[in-house]
Amino acid sequence: MTLPSMNETLLKGSLGKLAAKYVSRTSTEERHRALLSISSHLEKNRELILEANQKDVERSRENGATAAYIDRLSLDHGRIASLSEMLKKLVTLPDPLFQIKEETIRPNGLHIKHVTVPLGVIGIIYEARPNVTVDTAALALKTGNTTLLKGSSSTLHTNRVLVQIMQEALVDEGFPAETVQLIDDPDRTALQDMCHARGYLDVLIPRGGEKLIQTVVEQSTVPVIETGAGNCHVYIDESADPDMAINVAVDAKTQRPSVCNACETIVVHKEWLAENGQKLITALEEKGVSIHGDRHVQELSETIIEADEDDWKTEYLSLDVAMKTVPDIGSAISHISTYSTFHSESILTENDHHARLFFASIDAAAVYHNASTRFTDGEEFGYGAEVGISTQKLHARGPMGLPALTTTKAIISGTGQTKA
Repeated sequence: MTLPSMNETLLKGSLGKLAAKYVSRTSTEERHRALLSISSHLEKNRELILEANQKDVERSRENGATAAYIDRLSLDHGRIASLSEMLKKLVTLPDPLFQIKEETIRPNGLHIKHVTVPLGVIGIIYEARPNVTVDTAALALKTGNTTLLKGSSSTLHTNRVLVQIMQEALVDEGFPAETVQLIDDPDRTALQDMCHARGYLDVLIPRGGEKLIQTVVEQSTVPVIETGAGNCHVYIDESADPDMAINVAVDAKTQRPSVCNACETIVVHKEWLAENGQKLITALEEKGVSIHGDRHVQELSETIIEADEDDWKTEYLSLDVAMKTVPDIGSAISHISTYSTFHSESILTENDHHARLFFASIDAAAVYHNASTRFTDGEEFGYGAEVGISTQKLHARGPMGLPALTTTKAIISGTGQTKA
């Protein structure tokens, strides 16, 4: 096939379309062999990956990147091993393709089945986090799709090496190298090209900060699955067990503060704060957290930074947390509903009625009772990995695993039926 003259995005989109025709027809066993091949190649090329990643880390440090950004960017032996294990776990999960979602026989004898099929060519635009390069390519491969990836310039060396390794592994198993492709042009026009590649990309998924996501949503003529920023809240209700509440709140904030499911605001009932606030503040500060609090929180410690309106809106992605005092659960729900990004919200309470009220009132992709928000994750949900966490309501919501990368096709069997 002779391809017309076109920019890099459209050329690779065309090649991805050709590859998708092959990949969509492969068997479960063939795709599993390809995933295991990628896993093996990653392990064999650890030092090459780490060498490339170190170049990206050093460059980002020279450019003044924050500690949180460096954490998202960095790979080490443990993180590469986790990527390899993720690929092996995907092989153990059921194949989501060609599953019958709905089946009926019409009065005229037509047999109609709605079955799951691949989306096609999936474009992913993302920032930092080179693990996304492998996660998304693997999930797409498992579901019979191909991927066109565009990471940020800060991960260019790492992404080039990761994609090269994956392509070598795929070719070893008879798959087209174009099953996984990378746009490595750091120019901003490449992002615009992907947004306007309708007909070449079947869906576009942005992962990153609010600005990137909004840009893609507003500019794209390609259908978009919108992932969202994580201004996540933990509400400590009046009846919350003190030890449990402190343990969960500290985990939600500090276990890995640079990710989107980390807690950014702790909302506290005033009576609970009066009795247990000092212990909570001490526990957070022992983990290095800077607390931005309202006047009630400030009264408990001279170390508290005065919170303003921006603090309630901020996704810190760092060891900072806002702390808001409320008189009742209704005020807590009101505050969270005002500032939520519809990602993950948690209530800590021993009052079952309050828990049910919170579940019914909070509009978010994931709502928790007596648990950390850090569990909003594809692996924790049993998906093996995730392509992102959707905060919209159409097609997919919450951690997007294998089912989110499929669509449906109606297959109709007849015996010669006609409309006439």
